[in-house]
Amino acid sequence: MAVLKEFRDFAVRGNVIDLAVGVIIGGAFGKIVDSLVNDIVMPVISTLLGGHIDFTNLFLVLGKIPEGVPRTFDALKKAGVPIFAYGNFITISINFILLAFVIFQMVKVVNKVRLVDAQPAPSEPENTVLLREIRDSLKK
Repeated sequence: MAVLKEFRDFAVRGNVIDLAVGVIIGGAFGKIVDSLVNDIVMPVISTLLGGHIDFTNLFLVLGKIPEGVPRTFDALKKAGVPIFAYGNFITISINFILLAFVIFQMVKVVNKVRLVDAQPAPSEPENTVLLREIRDSLKK
């Protein structure tokens, strides 16, 4: 019974709940960034590079392609052919850079809000400041 009580106390502790909420929101936010990259950024980059370039379909075949299997990323993956999918890596790297940049901007905004909401440090009484000045001048 003591173990169950200890587990319950652990599970409902604020840090665990905060972590769970963060993971859920992070998963949803990751989908938003994926959509941003795949549906908005990549088409623009593709157009700037000469049109209709889809980085996810950039790959090198490392094995033998069985007869009848089309030379497309999805078909080769399904057929179990080893491929070097550098285009997919490029897409995921762009996702990471955008996600890191957005999170960086969010942290900057939160830090600014915290600074505005923070209470100013209590100032020292005037007599304490004067006594310190007198002490420092006597030391000289």
